[in-house]
Amino acid sequence: MKKTVKDIDVRGKAVIVRCDFNVPLDEDKNITDDIRITSALPTIEYLVGQEARVILMSHLGRPKGQPDMKYSLAPVAKRLSQLLGRDVTFISASDVVNDEVRAAAAGLRGGDVMLLENVRFRAEETKNGEEFSRQLASLADIFVNDAFGTAHRAHSSTAGIAALLPAVSGFLIEKELQFLGSAVEQPKRPFVAIIGGAKVSDKITVIENLLNKVDCLIIGGGMAYTFFKAKGYEIGTSLLEADKVELAAGLLAKAKEKGVELLLPVDSRVAAEFKNDSPSRVCAADSIPADCMGLDIGEESIALFGERIRGAATVIWNGPVGVFEMPNFAKGTQAIAKAMAECAGTTIIGGGDSAAAVKQFGLSDKMTHISTGGGASLEFLEGKELPGVAVLQDKE
Repeated sequence: MKKTVKDIDVRGKAVIVRCDFNVPLDEDKNITDDIRITSALPTIEYLVGQEARVILMSHLGRPKGQPDMKYSLAPVAKRLSQLLGRDVTFISASDVVNDEVRAAAAGLRGGDVMLLENVRFRAEETKNGEEFSRQLASLADIFVNDAFGTAHRAHSSTAGIAALLPAVSGFLIEKELQFLGSAVEQPKRPFVAIIGGAKVSDKITVIENLLNKVDCLIIGGGMAYTFFKAKGYEIGTSLLEADKVELAAGLLAKAKEKGVELLLPVDSRVAAEFKNDSPSRVCAADSIPADCMGLDIGEESIALFGERIRGAATVIWNGPVGVFEMPNFAKGTQAIAKAMAECAGTTIIGGGDSAAAVKQFGLSDKMTHISTGGGASLEFLEGKELPGVAVLQDKE
């Protein structure tokens, strides 16, 4: 267990907090989804309540290690001020930390909040450069990491700074580790995992790790067709990783050996073209026409998968089971989301496209936990240590 802000004395201290404010913006720089900001509020409000001098930092987009005002955090500062009901000091420094920023940080009073400019305006950030880590650390007495979405990266603002200041987690990282950790290490059973997405290669380690833990593993999305090929099925023009067919066969064998129920779709909705308006029909999984591609799961698969999900005590979902961005091929993914919403057990969404799908279908509030970090949650499910978490202080 890692220490949190409640396990350390922050009253009156200067506390620098790594948040994940990598929010989507429209052409007019309006934030179109502020969940990453609102998810950080419990930690920020606790620190304000403790009369800490709060300095926030984050990245936004991919400015490629140089100042690019298209990725300025100014819109985030504005939204934060509204949500907190207090002014948030923001200095748009292209070098993130300069004399003006240092003076502003030194002038903060208890309960004040300040936001630094995009840390990825500095090339050293993603290289975990020591000098940049020192500049960030010089602003504060304590470091709090509350950016689960970047916890799988060893950057200056996540790992480098933690070597220079007492480092603990915020409430968001605590919550992420609590839900993902207990689900993977001490799940209530039956434990069901749904793994979707386009490629087997993206999820190999996750599947291998989960086969040691779950009772039932459901595989959907584009990767399912590589598994179909491994079973000798005709897959037409469906997505295929030819060099992973043997691996898929090995995973099927491993599931059987471990007594894990590995479910593939039993039917697919297919079309001749990768277009929303392409005429489609449902056919059995083992008889996809040679000139068609699978773009979603069919009705029988929806019923089968839904039954397993509704009967689970713990469910984790990472990756859509069809091309949900196209309305005509979103039914399967929507059905998975609906089944999870109707499940009485613990339901965890592993960030990324799954989180986007649940939101799109208006079911976010029906889930036990939606991870804020797609890449981080994926690496956690792979059993990897997250650098941004490993550096934090352990509880006694």
